[in-house]
Amino acid sequence: MKHRITLTIGPATFRLGSPWREPITWLKRLYADYPQQPDAIADFTVRLDPAGPLRRWLHPSVRIAGDHMLADAAPMALRHGLLAAEMGMNLQMALGWRRHLLIHASSVEKGGRVLVMTGESGSGKSTLAALLGERGWRFMGDEFALIDLDDGRILPFPRLVSLKNAAIDVMRAEVHDEGRFGPLLFATPKGDIRHLAPPRGAIGRMGEGAPPALLLFPRFGADPELRPVGQAEVFVRLTQASTNYVACGERGFDALHRFVTAVPAMAMDFPDGDRAVGLVEDLWSQLS
Repeated sequence: MKHRITLTIGPATFRLGSPWREPITWLKRLYADYPQQPDAIADFTVRLDPAGPLRRWLHPSVRIAGDHMLADAAPMALRHGLLAAEMGMNLQMALGWRRHLLIHASSVEKGGRVLVMTGESGSGKSTLAALLGERGWRFMGDEFALIDLDDGRILPFPRLVSLKNAAIDVMRAEVHDEGRFGPLLFATPKGDIRHLAPPRGAIGRMGEGAPPALLLFPRFGADPELRPVGQAEVFVRLTQASTNYVACGERGFDALHRFVTAVPAMAMDFPDGDRAVGLVEDLWSQLS
């Protein structure tokens, strides 16, 4: 791996490498405020390999490789190399992490308690977490919420926020530091994508966990509405949203059971970011 970087994000350390300079240059820029220790022992390795013998030079194409791989994963164009690196880190966590229960969710913290938001792609959870992170909340993570298997705390995992399509302009209006944004990646499988580095305060506190206080199932594009969600439904939906629930075994079941019985859950419909932030703030103020 001619070009490489070793990153520590929350409790995990990644070694990423590529024969191409560009993806690693973007990682070094966007993760500049994170611990970077070239000689550290990494939990996972991610490689951005050429998809074939000539694909380093001719129509450059990236194959995501590393400690854990998907054999049938389609290669990606080199212009999407930063996205490939982020997907590679996601893959390693999803298939290899066992120290915490992983939930595909965004999370933010305020007043020593954590709001967890989960839902399908396009539900608005990433954009909402990013907005809250700019408006007085501590951003804790976009891709995964890490639940401690023993005490139930949420551990920060503040990676880059993956902004898609209309969310890009929403956050450009909110964040005026252009240096926190990655390149605009056109025509990915999920549309246009641009990555956003979290605020420095969130990075500086990524070793500080906190207990969860509320679970939200947000849904973008509907009139404002709040509905309670029953524990049985929450349990099923979170097992579906977890990438390692089965692998964690009995400890995973116990951790999820504690979370579901202790944390209230609401479904929240919202038409735009400002309205969503207002609904969240109102809900938060009502928590005892």
